[in-house]
Parts: sequence; C-alpha cells; structure tokens
Amino acid sequence: MFRIIFAIDIFNRTVVHAQGGNRSEYKPVHFSSHICNTSDAVKIVDTVKPAEVYIADLNLLEDIGKREKNFDIIQAVSEKTKVMLDPGITSVSDTEDVMEIVGSIVLGTETASLDIIEQVSSLYPGRVNVSIDKKEGKILTNDPSIPDDPFKIMEMLNDYELEDIIILDLDRVGTTSGVNSQFLSKIVSISQHNVLLGGGVRNEEDIEALERIGIKGALVATALHNGSIPLQKVRK
Repeated sequence: MFRIIFAIDIFNRTVVHAQGGNRSEYKPVHFSSHICNTSDAVKIVDTVKPAEVYIADLNLLEDIGKREKNFDIIQAVSEKTKVMLDPGITSVSDTEDVMEIVGSIVLGTETASLDIIEQVSSLYPGRVNVSIDKKEGKILTNDPSIPDDPFKIMEMLNDYELEDIIILDLDRVGTTSGVNSQFLSKIVSISQHNVLLGGGVRNEEDIEALERIGIKGALVATALHNGSIPLQKVRK
C-alpha cells in the first residue's frame, strides 16, 4: 500500500509552510492552508488525523536553536501518531534522546556524515531513515565521502540496515511542481530499500505515477493543505 506521509516543518514552535527550501521565508502554515486555522502542530494533527507524520525540526537543521525548543511539541505529536523525525543529526550522541520519543529517525545528508549513518543504523536497525537532500541539482552534504551522484549514494546505502530512503528535493518542496519519474525510476531500480519522495507532489495523479514506478510513499504537505489530495488519503 502506498504511504502518504503528512509532512510538518516546525520552526520556533510553529508549523510553517515550506517552499523551495528557502527556510528564512517560510510563513506559519495557517496563512495558506485550507484545512486548518492554526499553526500549532498538535492541533493540526488532531484535525488531519494522519496515519504517520514526517517532522523536520528546522531550528536544529539551521543550527540556530537548542534541542529543547521544539522537542515537547514533537513528543506530544508522537503520542498521537507514528512519527519519523529529522532533527539535524550531526553526531551519534544526538540520537539518544530522540529515539526515546519517536518511532524512527531521519538522518539527512545535509547534516549527517556517512560514518554517522553507518553507526546509527547499526545501533538502531530498522528505525533509521536516510534523506538524500538535494538543492539546485546538488547533494547537500559536508562529508567528502558522500558522492554528488545520488545513484552512487543509493548503491552505498544498500549495505546498511535502514527503514526507508527519502529523496528530498528541496527545490520542489511546497511548489507542487510535479515529479521526475525518469530519475526516480532509476533510483528505485538501484535501491534495495523502500524509497520515499519528498517535494513536488501535486495531486492524486502524481501519487499514481509514483506508485507505478515503484516508489513506496511520499511526504506531502502543500497538496493536502490546498485540497489537491483529500485528507482521507493520509488518515489511518
């Protein structure tokens, strides 16, 4: 069954509308949403009732906040539904408190090195997702051992015991610009893990196209907030 995962970006305790990866320009989500009149994560989850949620803690991803800033909110959401969390992991020790409050963790190439991915996936087999973060056609990483070719990264990640791999196209996030089926089809053919897409999903037709090429799920926010994908598709 194709998984439609409700994506929530939290900045300074507020759910924001992520668009094009320009985080400084993100606005509270209720200004543009057709499904909620609040930017409170717990209240939004109560309204949407998603089967699972992807949360990005933007304070930690931007390295401008402390871990405590959004963690009580994330914990409250995790008590209501299944959560995969990207808290901007930069060391193995960063994962200890995170794994106590969420079902699974996301290690993004933007902040996590290949060595950290290897160590954390060994510590928590089956509870680790890897996000291959792309912006302006390039892989976001500070680790020279991570190649700029996403196909090579997929081959390397086949060696690790992971839950899912997320292709996160930050240029497409919040833009409903569609999906690159040819690129994603090749990704699926290489990966031995389930592949999820984040960014660009416009409507149910895009979901059907992704399912046909073997993508197992998508992180979706804008298409739910604007009504292009009905809430029933994301619910339990």
